[in-house]
Formats: sequence, C-alpha cells, structure tokens
Amino acid sequence: MTKTEFAHARRILGKTQREMAQLLGTSVKAVSSYEQGWRAVPLHIERQIYFFLSRLTGVTEALQPCWEVNGCSEEVKKGCPAWEFNVGNLCWFISGTFCAKCLTDDPRQKIDMCKRCKAFRPIARLLEKAGNE
Repeated sequence: MTKTEFAHARRILGKTQREMAQLLGTSVKAVSSYEQGWRAVPLHIERQIYFFLSRLTGVTEALQPCWEVNGCSEEVKKGCPAWEFNVGNLCWFISGTFCAKCLTDDPRQKIDMCKRCKAFRPIARLLEKAGNE
C-alpha cells in the first residue's frame, strides 16, 4: 500500500490521524509516517484497512465466494480456511488460503496477488484512484 493509498483510505473512512491510529492500534506518529512515506505500511495494517473499507462500503456482501470465482475443486476447498470458515468474500484477509492463483508462503506476495484476483478487485478499486494520483 502506497502512502497515497493509505491517506486516501483514511479519508474514505472519515478518520483523523488520531482516530486512524486508535482504529489500527498504532501511534499517531506511525500513521503520519505512513502518509509521508517515511515508513512502509505493514501488511497487517494494510489488511485491516482493506477490511474496514470493505465493511464500510458494503462491497464484500455483493461478492461471490472466492471458490466460485476461481472454480476451486472440492479437494482444494476442503483444505482452505476461507471455505472452512465460510468467508469466501474475505479470502484475502485470511492467512493460509489455498487459492491456486496465489500459492506462496510470502504474505506480501499473497496480498499483491489477491489484488489482481476477481474476488478482491472491487475492494482494490476503492484505492486505485489514489494510487494513480
């Protein structure tokens, strides 16, 4: 997540830097550092932001489960936490999912792959405008 995307997400959420820090369980200085680009946005913070955006905008309710979007086999579904906990519209938020399109042990690589997936695209689009500014 870029500094511009982070700042844009905070504006969409309607939070001050202090409120954002409280929401994310971090300091105001950290939030300011993310927005200035002095510190990279940690993956757990990025995922929390996408989660809050998805819930605020209601975009996840309209999404098909990831196993339908990606045509996962019964075998893959049975071993996948997204299927187990019935959160196919939040698969990107869950560690250890078995999506064949994003099999990686690197959490940063996983979220980058998720951003290109049809199951996550509507959420990623919320911040694309900011990333192009």
